[in-house]
Amino acid sequence: MATSRPNVLFVLTDQERYDLTAPDGPPVETLAFDRLSSEGVRFERAYTPISICTSARASMLTGLYPHNHGMLNNCHEEDAVRSTLPTDLPTFSERLADAGYDCSYTGKWHVGHDRTPEDFGFSYLGGSDRHHDDIDDAFRAYRRERETPIEDVTLEDAIYTGGQDGTLVAGTTPVDVADTRAHFLAERTLEMLDRHTESNAPFFHRIDFYGPHHPYVVPEPYASQYDPDAIEPWDSYAETFDGKPAVHEQYTQYRGVADFGWETWAEVAAKYWGFQSLIDAQVGRILEGLDDRGLAGETIVVHASDHGDFVGNHRQFNKGPLMYEDTYRVPLQVRWPGVVDAGTTRTEPVSLVDLAPTFLELCDVPVPDGLDGHSLRPLLEGQVPLEWRDAVAAEYHGDEFGLYSQRMIRTERYKFVYNGPDTNELYDLESDPAELRNLIDHPEYENARRKLARRLVRWMHETDDPNRTWVPGTLDG
Repeated sequence: MATSRPNVLFVLTDQERYDLTAPDGPPVETLAFDRLSSEGVRFERAYTPISICTSARASMLTGLYPHNHGMLNNCHEEDAVRSTLPTDLPTFSERLADAGYDCSYTGKWHVGHDRTPEDFGFSYLGGSDRHHDDIDDAFRAYRRERETPIEDVTLEDAIYTGGQDGTLVAGTTPVDVADTRAHFLAERTLEMLDRHTESNAPFFHRIDFYGPHHPYVVPEPYASQYDPDAIEPWDSYAETFDGKPAVHEQYTQYRGVADFGWETWAEVAAKYWGFQSLIDAQVGRILEGLDDRGLAGETIVVHASDHGDFVGNHRQFNKGPLMYEDTYRVPLQVRWPGVVDAGTTRTEPVSLVDLAPTFLELCDVPVPDGLDGHSLRPLLEGQVPLEWRDAVAAEYHGDEFGLYSQRMIRTERYKFVYNGPDTNELYDLESDPAELRNLIDHPEYENARRKLARRLVRWMHETDDPNRTWVPGTLDG
């Protein structure tokens, strides 16, 4: 057991699918993340509580489900239910700072316009972009100093949704790797490590990469690292939308990808994979930085993502009101030298809401009452609490397409999705891992449906979900 308070390095990616770092996943080069798995523990059943950026990030900060912290959809959109995270909600970062941790942050924030990481216990080291945060000019200044201003770059091989006037999906940038935001964020992190070598206080550093979220724009050699012609269609690309909620097919039109064929999706996937490998290389630089500075043995490294991405799975782009594994199952790896057995895998269901209490316990800071999440520390130490959950739950409240209510319960075999204004969903992931067949009305699965519905209602009551008073009535029968 560690005898002193450890440092913590939290590496958060944006919209990274679980399978990118899974042993049986696609052939994506992720040497650094593979190193974390080989030297630490990899969670096979980690899930986001909600597949949208602001809400998931607020859950990681507070340890609360979205219906309890109130950040129900993205804060930068005009339809934001709440535009910033309230300061009266306790966050793990404030508690760590109060306990003497040197808390720093670089990269994407996206938890509110009016308050920044510095309002929640962090010192902010820069790296924001204009679309989501625009709270710092450091990266733009960095690019100007390198004589590669962001505004002057012309992309190659650009792919757009719905034609050239649509959303940029992917492309190749002519700049050097050192000009990328990912490289810049790694530089800021390495500078923090240099400063820490002269400090007696333990640190908690969070690096939030802007990727592999779209637009999947990457430089060489990553732009051509993967051959689109070698990428086979996903199993879920066979989606017909038969028996699915109407919004599923409507979303392909709304996102502007209804006319994308596999050839286009393969080009997009190749850039997405290249983006992941670019980020992985920067994480590798950071891990080497810990080694070179003699900090690796006293630093816990955690890697997760706020949610996944479709990249053509189910013929979809981005994310939305579709509670498939592609966007709800996320990577989670923890390296804790001297405590976690190297190369282990945990199969217990866990959630990103568990990170806040976990960080507090790892740093020997008391966990406040009332959190929805549970500390992962026992699992990291090789123990399984008797009361550990046997399923994970999630929710969704809409985005710019409209506001609506969804709930999900995921057990080892099944997934049940409540869709208020449309048909519910039931998938047997043992026989149908691609989630192509909605079994909600299949007579042989009636018993499973009833059990899952009761399990979902129980979770809603346990977490004070405001919809718990009327949703159960829609699930009878």
